[in-house]
Amino acid sequence: MRVKIVEQVIYINKDDVPQYKKGGSVVRNSYFWALRSIACQARRDRDWEYESEVWFALERMLISFAESGYLSTSETILEFPTDAEIPPVLRNISTWQEI
Repeated sequence: MRVKIVEQVIYINKDDVPQYKKGGSVVRNSYFWALRSIACQARRDRDWEYESEVWFALERMLISFAESGYLSTSETILEFPTDAEIPPVLRNISTWQEI
């Protein structure tokens, strides 16, 4: 998931956030609700926002869903711009975007 940090808030690109689908996969829908529950803003037409206070929970959640084996790596890894510094708390679940 492509992300950026602005003033200690992580923004997940709106095109990369999980989608809720009525009658869809239980794991994917649980993932949607879990990520949405800790977001400070999670609107359908905007990037989702995560304040620094929840970054530890975000990391734990992403690791947990990644280890489940039901979601692809691209759905559970935070991809930072190549010139961005990855916060230490998120290094286990982050990488830089490929150019």
